[in-house]
Amino acid sequence: MSTHLDKFSSIASLLTAGLVFCIALSSSLTATSERPNIIIIMADDLGFDDVSFRGSNNFLTPNIDALAYSGVILNNLYAAPMCTPSRAALLTGKYPINTGMQHYVIVNDQPWSLPLNETTMAEVFRGNGYRTSLLGKWHLGMSQRNFTPTQRGFDRHLGYLGAYVDYYSQTYEQTNKGYNGHDFRDNLKATHEQVGQYVTDVLTDAAVQEIEDQGSKNNSQPLFLLLSHLAPHAANDDSPMQAPEDELAQFGYIRNETHRYYAAMVSRMDKSVGKVIDALARQEMLQNSIVLFLSDNGGPTQGQHSTTASNYPLRGQKNSPWEGGLRSSAAIWSTEFERLGSVWKQQIYIGDLLPTLAAAAGISPDPALHLDGLNLWSALKYGYESVEREIVHVIDEDVAEPHLSYTRGKWKVISGTTSGGIYDGWLGRRETSEEDPRSGDYEDLIRNTSVWQQLQLVSAGERNISELRDQARIECPEPATGIKPCLPLQAPCLFDIEADPCEQSNLYEEYRNTTIYLDLWQRIQQFAKEAHPPNNKPSDPDCNPRFYHDEWTWWQDEQASSSGTTGRMKIVTFFLGFVLTSRWFL
Repeated sequence: MSTHLDKFSSIASLLTAGLVFCIALSSSLTATSERPNIIIIMADDLGFDDVSFRGSNNFLTPNIDALAYSGVILNNLYAAPMCTPSRAALLTGKYPINTGMQHYVIVNDQPWSLPLNETTMAEVFRGNGYRTSLLGKWHLGMSQRNFTPTQRGFDRHLGYLGAYVDYYSQTYEQTNKGYNGHDFRDNLKATHEQVGQYVTDVLTDAAVQEIEDQGSKNNSQPLFLLLSHLAPHAANDDSPMQAPEDELAQFGYIRNETHRYYAAMVSRMDKSVGKVIDALARQEMLQNSIVLFLSDNGGPTQGQHSTTASNYPLRGQKNSPWEGGLRSSAAIWSTEFERLGSVWKQQIYIGDLLPTLAAAAGISPDPALHLDGLNLWSALKYGYESVEREIVHVIDEDVAEPHLSYTRGKWKVISGTTSGGIYDGWLGRRETSEEDPRSGDYEDLIRNTSVWQQLQLVSAGERNISELRDQARIECPEPATGIKPCLPLQAPCLFDIEADPCEQSNLYEEYRNTTIYLDLWQRIQQFAKEAHPPNNKPSDPDCNPRFYHDEWTWWQDEQASSSGTTGRMKIVTFFLGFVLTSRWFL
């Protein structure tokens, strides 16, 4: 009898254990399926004033604007002032000074990268059940294969590894060294299938396909997608401004040819945003998605790779310590937000996005990562703006151009600058006579976009477009303290950035001996003392694409595996170069 009872007890225990397991498994699957898809669309070198939700009618961005008005406009999102530091901060959740990524950018011929001991956002999400995809720009190292995206947490990469490419040929030319090669890959394989196609469209189509695959085949696994556009960055120096003819034709009212091309480049990217939202809607993924749009830094109005981008009325531009180089025009949308259709004035740093989006997905990053970024998900979700944010924008102790930019709360300190200060002014004022013909019916234009209509279906609510546009506009009246010049090459400058976002009134002389300024300066010195040395390395001539079938590639690995062949190719290349450039004829 006891044997039968024992058997019954054992069976009951097994059934109970099985039931508990099934419930746990079901619960786990439900938790996984309910985790939001995270879609980040990043523009490259887009000016702060180059989205029309900021108020400009020079050229319109109706799809980006519709996303912004439907969601939350991030009025104070700060990025690093250049591409590589900004992308490093996004993916690591750390200040560039703490990863050695603070000085300039990785030029294609330089053998360095985001340190391999740094954990990326893609690794965090993939480690928690997400499928991870990067479409477009990487720019965090390529001289070794293990520096590249699919070795750093991305399941998929379609795009380029270096700084930028031609919009049609996908080639990168480093004119000062005479290097020229193709730079476009599908995962680790060079692909030429896209040659002749406009790269904004290539990346958009890939994003749409990724979303459709996700929706139809793999919907139990959430998607982390970083659509990292080339647009509106300039292409190679021989043809920096490129846009399809049909897009260009819409902007004939703009007299300056460079600016006309720039408007078309931005406009094509704006259409990309619309297609991504449409794809999410078709796959019924919008309800459970977070969509973020931002730029990696301010736009370059003048100088190297300049495009006529405008950060006006903010001061400065890309690669400068001013607001115009640091503030990103950004917007985010999710059904989780309690205050959809609002302008959020909380300061947020690009490095905050890792812990913030992780929290949205119920992920707690390992404390051992020592993130500088803050988890602002609750503040964003409920719309409160009371977190005092400390942001190290840049501390670069380069001997030739030492400079720093630091904010705590409303106070901002600048010391030193870039390019001798020639881009320290207020650049990019628009021709007021040149207005997009659609601007007269602006609100109808926004409401008729598929973005607006699709987002309204899943998050209906009244939005006062005109009021939101006014709130997102930056005005620069003369400060109550008067105009007080800042000469950062002569002395530090101090600004009350809340009262004076355009950095017109330097308060350093008034506060230099107060605890307010001295505490800020002491904190800056502490960061500088503890900073990771810059990872930068000098150029390496072994990178020359001529040695690798005219492809930009992980040349250090190629050298290691075929040093003899590479050496012979170098000799042949040198000899041909000598013959072609000499006066001797054979």
